[in-house]
Amino acid sequence: MLNSFLLAAGFFVLAIVLGLLRLASGARIALIIGTLATLLGSVLSLSAGNSSGQLWSLGDISVTWHLQAAAAWLIFWGGLAALAAFLSPSRAKNPGIWMSGASLALLGCLGIAGLQEGIAFLIAWEFLSFGGAIMLLADGLQQDEKSGQANLYMLALLEVGAVALLLCLLLLGAHNTEFASWAGAWAGYGSAAFGIAILFIIGFGAKLGILPFYEWYPEAYGSGSGASGALLSGIVLNVAYFALGRAMLDWLPRSSATGTGILLVALGTITAILAILYAFQQEDWRRLLAFSTAENAGLAVVALGAASLFRADGLNMLSTLAWTVGLIHLGGHSLAKGSMMLSADRVAGARGSYAIAQSRLLALAPWTLGIGALLGAMSLAAMPPTAGFAGEWYLFQTVFQDFHLSSSAARVTLALGGAGLALTAAIALATMIKVFGLGLLGREKNHQTVSGRWPILGLGLLVLAYAAALPWTLSFLAQDNWPAMPAALQAMVKGPILIPLRFHFAFISPPLLLLMGLLLSLIPLALLGWSHLRQGRKKVPVWGHGLRQIPVSNAVTALAFANALREFYSFVYRPTTNTRKSHTERSYFVRELHFDYSQAPVFGPWLFRPIVRFIQLLSDRIGLALQNGSLNAYLTYIGLLLIIIFASVFYI
Repeated sequence: MLNSFLLAAGFFVLAIVLGLLRLASGARIALIIGTLATLLGSVLSLSAGNSSGQLWSLGDISVTWHLQAAAAWLIFWGGLAALAAFLSPSRAKNPGIWMSGASLALLGCLGIAGLQEGIAFLIAWEFLSFGGAIMLLADGLQQDEKSGQANLYMLALLEVGAVALLLCLLLLGAHNTEFASWAGAWAGYGSAAFGIAILFIIGFGAKLGILPFYEWYPEAYGSGSGASGALLSGIVLNVAYFALGRAMLDWLPRSSATGTGILLVALGTITAILAILYAFQQEDWRRLLAFSTAENAGLAVVALGAASLFRADGLNMLSTLAWTVGLIHLGGHSLAKGSMMLSADRVAGARGSYAIAQSRLLALAPWTLGIGALLGAMSLAAMPPTAGFAGEWYLFQTVFQDFHLSSSAARVTLALGGAGLALTAAIALATMIKVFGLGLLGREKNHQTVSGRWPILGLGLLVLAYAAALPWTLSFLAQDNWPAMPAALQAMVKGPILIPLRFHFAFISPPLLLLMGLLLSLIPLALLGWSHLRQGRKKVPVWGHGLRQIPVSNAVTALAFANALREFYSFVYRPTTNTRKSHTERSYFVRELHFDYSQAPVFGPWLFRPIVRFIQLLSDRIGLALQNGSLNAYLTYIGLLLIIIFASVFYI
């Protein structure tokens, strides 16, 4: 098993080199082989137990590899979405560099999932960040200053998270950087342990897109291709969630678990609500799906917070249920988001734009695109019998267990979290109707040949297979005893039925839902066929917002579809408008009228921008003092730097 991952790492390194040499075809082949080796290693780890071994030893620091079942689960499903992205036609302007960035990101994913030493883990974390930035820059879909700013904004927030993780390393790994000792070191901080938990939430939450860090998502995703989004929303997101779960459930002292759990549930719920509200207003495939990714990350964090609350009360069965639900949800999300992201690439390839607008693409494209995109949208909308439905059903059943908790604050938090989840699910359904109904249906006739449909179909069918096979595949998570209890996993399944520990509480059967759905679908198909044979094809005018006549191209737009919710939640969106007029030679005759509409971000102007201005002001003041033109001062700076370096070496 370990050899499979070492082989994968070797091919990823080879892909990096070939990509930098602009040998895109060779880099793609190496990347695909490395991904296949990763998938093989994950399957072996799930079926035969975890894989572990020592990679190297340097002095007192021993770097070991240990892949837990939870990490193998998340890597496998995220890796399938990544493989589909590599098999799809590339839209990157610099495909070789893009392959290098993807390989670097996947190399970081392997490190985060399995490394058991703090310094090596931070290096892998940086691989993840810079690999994603390289992919987005190599896409080169927006050759303007805004694209570069989006990537810098992303890296800046990710580096905030990296600094938080570095502080955690200094606090917990000052004497031993191996993770095995971090739980004991954390327990020694007493009441200050909650502060370290906040640092971990900041560190991993920056990549997960937890409040307030989700604001880098739309701009960064919107500057790249859907293939990049499939990786960032799949395997990259998954390993970041696993790392946060390991910190909260393995290292965090139980005495701080209640406060941390309440914070996680609150952050996850608010993030999910705000992210899906903003997703509903987007008019770009990638930006909408980016906010949807933040929403699903928030839902998974709610499950993690519930696991922490149950753990604080010693309810290990319920804690295992909640943690497993987070894994189930993100595994299915990887497949569904991958199919939608790759569908966005195919739409852009045919229409020349990622805009969510009427197109006749679904009617003219091969059936493979339509089925794959439909199943992906259904899963993200939590419609049965897809993976998204199974994951969110389990999530609701988990928060409904709040009556077991001893803390009234924890019970109220989970109850409010359940209400927030219901609101999120309703808006997510409307959002997926918008992106599928407006993005793939309509009357526009401009189209080109759509290529690369089979990976989309494959991911879409896996969304169904994931849910149908869930009653049997959950047993693989019992291979590792952290933090899953085999008894809890056995109590989540009864034959082909899913249950939340107790059969009388609630139950569903995804295989039966799939079978009945296929059979019931024959009824509308038969009615449609009978109507077509009897009356022929019937055309009726679309509804035009109360107008008697309306141009077909303006009948339904992304802006009009979301207008009602925009007005209702205007206090959240803080809408802004910009109208520009173009006049003829006579200033009172208007020739053209341009109207722009957008939503003002919440945290950028009020949180991040003041911090940036303060740092710029501080750097200017310090720069004036340091760069004074004195040679003696510069020599003093160099001397102090050498003393610090020597002192750090002797200290280590």
